[in-house]
Amino acid sequence: MRPSILRTSIRSGSRHITRCLQQRTYASTTTTGLSDEEVQKARAYCSNLIRQYDYPSTVMQPFIPPHAMDAYLALRAINIDTARVADTTTHASIGAMRMQFWRDTITSSLNGTPRAEPASILLCAAAQKLHTYSNGKSKFSKNWLNRIVNTREQHLGNPPFPTLASVETYAENTYSTLLYLMLQALPLKSLTADHLASHIGKATGITTILRGLPLIAFPPPPPTHHTSNAKGGPLTAGPNGAVLLPLDIMAETGLQEESVLREGASAPGLRDAVFTVATRANDHLITAREMLRNLHNNQDVGHEFEHLSDEEFKYSAQGMASGNEKQLQDVERAFGVLMGPAVPTALWLERLEKADFDVFDEGLRRTDWRLPWKAYWAYSRGKF
Repeated sequence: MRPSILRTSIRSGSRHITRCLQQRTYASTTTTGLSDEEVQKARAYCSNLIRQYDYPSTVMQPFIPPHAMDAYLALRAINIDTARVADTTTHASIGAMRMQFWRDTITSSLNGTPRAEPASILLCAAAQKLHTYSNGKSKFSKNWLNRIVNTREQHLGNPPFPTLASVETYAENTYSTLLYLMLQALPLKSLTADHLASHIGKATGITTILRGLPLIAFPPPPPTHHTSNAKGGPLTAGPNGAVLLPLDIMAETGLQEESVLREGASAPGLRDAVFTVATRANDHLITAREMLRNLHNNQDVGHEFEHLSDEEFKYSAQGMASGNEKQLQDVERAFGVLMGPAVPTALWLERLEKADFDVFDEGLRRTDWRLPWKAYWAYSRGKF
């Protein structure tokens, strides 16, 4: 049984985590060239950005260790900003410029010379804090940060996913990679924790695509500051809708993109296609749960980590041969990070099933009031 770390209350009809029983305070920054005021302002900006665009991540913040909180906020903010590039630009060249900006920003932040950008400042502070906390033994992977940006850039303009496997690759290169970076922030180098992060990230990434399907299919008008010509008129008639379900699944279920764009939720084959994709996301959550169960039963996790050949995963011989007890200790340390996306993903998939896989159901767009309670339950029991 894990110790109780929070209390909850009901305010204005919604439920929020109100405070931690263990007092959490930010350590003063030791980043050269950055004042405490700059870091505090960057921290507040990133917190507000996450609250606005990724509320579940705000709810899950109390379960992140205090020394890794700046990394959590910075990485989540970068994830949001890079994901929103596609929503705030209508020209490929402008989108590419924004992505290059983020690659340069990541480089400068990790080099200790952040740009005047809140996420850059906070990432720099987090990198310095990690260096100090780990006595120089751990640092953020620039390759992993760039992998997220590069993957986002490849999907500007919403090109179709040819297969369900390509959706998994996208999720691995974004949401799983985000979890790998958070494990570095702890810092924790663990084969088992990384393996769990891969499955949870894939489930989260696939689910995110499903959640965004209505918005991508029927996008709002583009922002005028990126779509006006010299005379003030629009450069284009507005963004075209797209259906980001994998083409192989659409073919199997007889779903046509034109039908979705014309008929919406009533399109023949749509629910079958959504069911198939959602099942794959749920399978990854089931796999992660089975791995946890096997560890608690003093058994092997059950299968090999398929991304072990990635050059960023470097484990010592001792780490590769660690016994069950050590693996459980690693998972205990990482659990707050791992359950962060796992709990809201599982809740949304559950609601999707209750809606009979109608991804356009209005109820799926509302915040799930159960999330704080489910998060506390998951943390206190060590399972999600």
